[in-house]
This record gives sequence, structure tokens and C-alpha cells, in this order.
Amino acid sequence: MKTDITQALVAEHRLILRMIALLERNAPRTAAGDYTNWQFYLDGVDFIRNFADRFHHAKEEDILFSALVTNGMPRENSPVAAMLMEHDQGRAYVLAMESAVQKTLDGLSGQECVIAENALAYAALLREHIAKEDDILYPLAERVIPEAMRAEIVNGYHRAETQADAGFIKHYTKLIETYELQ
Repeated sequence: MKTDITQALVAEHRLILRMIALLERNAPRTAAGDYTNWQFYLDGVDFIRNFADRFHHAKEEDILFSALVTNGMPRENSPVAAMLMEHDQGRAYVLAMESAVQKTLDGLSGQECVIAENALAYAALLREHIAKEDDILYPLAERVIPEAMRAEIVNGYHRAETQADAGFIKHYTKLIETYELQ
């Protein structure tokens, strides 16, 4: 039986999808002028940057994707290249969303649609991105990565997880739960 190398990443996707659902719920309300909780967006940016990007994407980029390339998948013009490009696009949407929120907090009016457009663009991108990873790339990795490489991949995930604060995942789970109840 092969050592599973994607289950932890799929589990992390579930938490990311919960934040995406919150963005999808709140962004249209923001665009309509009915939701002005700017802290939600700042918390969303914090979650995306720290949990989705620095924690989750780092595992993908530095460990799993690297193993796929080492195992023969081209770095360019490949599923890995497409996923990396989408990670970068997501970062651009998050930066634009954060910038518009900051402008709003600084007193500039009329940023609601910019906030909503970037939040929804990020959500759409990530929803599709996660589906591609869960349904195509991860099953491919499970098929092609040899057992000899799997222990190091899992160990790499564990090293990344131990670098995170002990309450890291609990903190972000509680943050999302708080907004889900609003």
C-alpha cells in the first residue's frame, strides 16, 4: 500500500473553500452597499496569505510540485506550471482586494466594487484551482510518485507544519467559524 501524499492537502482545501464561500457570500453584499465589515476582508487577506499561501501553497510548491518535477514532469508547459501561475494570479487578486480595503479605511469612497470584484475573482479562481488539484493533479501525483519518494514528501509536510505555531490551524478554523455564524 502506498503512502498517501495528498490527503493532508485535500483536507486543507476544505478550510480554504470555507473562506471562499464567505467571500462569495459577502462580496455581492459589499458591492450592493449592504456589507461594510472591512475587518472581514482584512481577516480574509490574513487567512489567504498565511494559511492558503504561506502554509498550504508552500507545501504544494516546495514539496509536492518539486517532487513531480523531480519525477519527470516538466516545470514549464505542464500542470505544475499552470498551478504556479494560478497561485500568482490569486496573490494579485488578494493584493488588489487588500489595497481597496485600505483605501476605504483611509477615507476614499467608492472602493466597494473593487473589493467585491477582486474577492469574487479570487474565489472563482481558487474554487476552479482546487477542483483541478483535487480531481486531476493530486490523483496524478498519487499514481506517478514512487513509494521511494513518498516518505520525504510526508516528512516535508510535517516540517512545514511544525514551523507553524501550535495554534495556527485552530486560529484560522475559529476565525472562519466566527464569520460563518454572522
